[in-house]
Amino acid sequence: MDEILLEEQRVLEDKRKLIKNEINFKSNRLEEVATKLSQLVKEVKGSYSVEKETFKVLKEFLEKDIGNYTEAINNPYFGGIDFKENGNFEETIYIGKNGISNTKDVEEIVVDWRAPVADLYYSGTSKESYYKSPKGIIEGKLETKRKFLFNNDEIEKVFDEAIDQIMVSGEEGKELVDEFLKINLEANTGKKLKEVVSTIQKEQNEIIRWPKNLPIIVQGSAGSGKTTIALHRLAYLIYRYNENLKGEDILVLAPNKLFLNYISDILPSLDVSEVKQNTFEDLMLSKLKIKLEVYDKDKKIKQILNEKDEFKKKLILNSSKVKRTLVYKKMLERFIKLIEHISFDIKDIRVKEEVLFDKKYIEKLYKNDFKMHPINKRKDEIKKYLQLNLKNKVEVTLAAIDEKYDFKVLEIKREHKDIEKRRKFLIDIYDERDMLKESVKKNAKREFNVYFKEWKSINSSDLYKEFFNNEELFDSATAGRIPKVLEQYMKSEFDNNIKNNIIDEDDLAPLYYIKILIDGISDEERFKHIVVDEVQDYSMFQLDVIRNLAIGNSLTLVGDLAQGIYYYKGINSWDELIKDVFNSEATYVQLSQSYRSTVEIIDFASKVLNSQNLNIKECKPVLRHGEKPKIIEVKIEEEYVTEIENIIKLLKENNKGSMAVITKDDKEANNFYRILQKNSKYKFGIVTEKNDKCEEDFLIIPSYLTKGLEFDCTILLNPSEDRYSESLLDKKLLYVSLTRALHMEFIIKLDSITKLI
Repeated sequence: MDEILLEEQRVLEDKRKLIKNEINFKSNRLEEVATKLSQLVKEVKGSYSVEKETFKVLKEFLEKDIGNYTEAINNPYFGGIDFKENGNFEETIYIGKNGISNTKDVEEIVVDWRAPVADLYYSGTSKESYYKSPKGIIEGKLETKRKFLFNNDEIEKVFDEAIDQIMVSGEEGKELVDEFLKINLEANTGKKLKEVVSTIQKEQNEIIRWPKNLPIIVQGSAGSGKTTIALHRLAYLIYRYNENLKGEDILVLAPNKLFLNYISDILPSLDVSEVKQNTFEDLMLSKLKIKLEVYDKDKKIKQILNEKDEFKKKLILNSSKVKRTLVYKKMLERFIKLIEHISFDIKDIRVKEEVLFDKKYIEKLYKNDFKMHPINKRKDEIKKYLQLNLKNKVEVTLAAIDEKYDFKVLEIKREHKDIEKRRKFLIDIYDERDMLKESVKKNAKREFNVYFKEWKSINSSDLYKEFFNNEELFDSATAGRIPKVLEQYMKSEFDNNIKNNIIDEDDLAPLYYIKILIDGISDEERFKHIVVDEVQDYSMFQLDVIRNLAIGNSLTLVGDLAQGIYYYKGINSWDELIKDVFNSEATYVQLSQSYRSTVEIIDFASKVLNSQNLNIKECKPVLRHGEKPKIIEVKIEEEYVTEIENIIKLLKENNKGSMAVITKDDKEANNFYRILQKNSKYKFGIVTEKNDKCEEDFLIIPSYLTKGLEFDCTILLNPSEDRYSESLLDKKLLYVSLTRALHMEFIIKLDSITKLI
């Protein structure tokens, strides 16, 4: 056993003793706090008490620390650095998933991976190094990095790396080798996404620690770790901005509920709680407060794949293409401007025949003075403004009544010479005047409130229906830019959906944008940071709406143009997104490494990637080799089951657990699922759009639902020429399917294999 390993094992024992002491100290303190809290609860008897709340928070902190320290005691850290700050002694710093401090002397036993100094572990690549701390730039010398491989809670191996030799060139200079990373990747199994704090790479670390104030867009090919980076970034941001950023301030948008389940373990494992996780569809439904069945993108792509009528398919695609654009957004803005001037029949505010505020004045307020406010907010603003003047208006009206009746009195005096008759008329006119004045004084406030109560707010759903149903307004708003045949299809599709209580996902962003235009959006409705995964599948319009929901444009967007299977509505160019949605104020980063698959699997998929002719660099694989993807030929369909069972046997022999049989579409998936149920000794699960989880080790899954997921082994079922043509959609579906495997990949073919492979 080498000297360094022995020394590190001694350090580990010392660290464990310190951690145990901390657990004991905090456990004793927890008992004291719990006892005191129990006394306070009895004393205040349900009333609010500052002291009680303070002890309650203290108890929660202690429980959390004890839990973290107990979890950490077996593997308290994964790395360390020797750093000599300028003007100070060299210090050895150990870095772990959770920071652990010695309460007595306030020294850090283990430094949290998110701490400023830990940046040196991930990104320090030269001896003369620095890191940014709250105190400013800390400069010094980074002497050594160490990575610790644990086995059965003991250090098995120490990777003691000299600076500048952390990464070495692989074969032909194409690949990158990190032995510690390679070992961890070999051990990786794909059931759910896991935290990777011990193996975060330099390019990933820079994204994770990027300031939160500007949007960052990350292009990463399959297996580049972009989702993992985005979620680790949340953990970092909450740590870095802990005074004003909490879990509940953050939203993660994922492509579907299955994917949400796939990432469900990672945030709790990073000690991040209460982050809101949702799909775009469900987020919009909740914001709009509507309960309709969503015709989502997976149902639509299934429709596109199965549609035999090419003209109908073209209409489906073009409808989505129109609704994806910011041009469509402009059309809706024009529509709202038109509605603004014709939708509201403004009347006087009266008490009987007396006008408190005339309609021309109210109309001026509505169309000019308060036009900076959303339509529905103007009513409230006008009401508040007029309410300030109501008392004065009543007094002016009463004075006007007096003046009007003074004129009537003069008329009576002039017309009636008989004193008794004149007296009777005057009494009547004075009574009439006084009753009217009393009515104005008594009813002015009530009539004022009734007026604004009857001023109905307009509804975004009703307006969107009006957009499609009012031909004159539609033509004016769209300026004839939508061809008539497509216009008719869009209108009939929308009407049919409404009749069946369905809303197309493509209509959610437009509908919510109308709501923003007429109701506005408050900070309470928004988030301090939003993560969008698989961003290439969102339309420009959807992303513009999401931008509106992020305070200060604080967004992390991760995606891969090569996997844009919803190409007809999604992002075609990052430049277009940055320019048109973010006004050229966004940071763009392209990841250069791929970590998921072996070199052989990545090389096999690269032919399909290159056929897409995208303006993105191909990721370099981490130097992890395995078997080349194997093509197995069968003569009849019945042989599928035998070959799959042979692969499962091989999988088990290699201590791997998860496997996916990937079909082109859901129809093929359902058919093959029935075959396996009937003929296989193994239990299989099937993934559909309705799944929010799949617990089985062996799955049948359509190609378009595999995005973002990974498995130890994948089997691509019969990718024949008729299934995968030269179309852009087929290229993207095939590329996605070929990049899901961590360790092993098989293709079972019955017919002639596609030329794309």
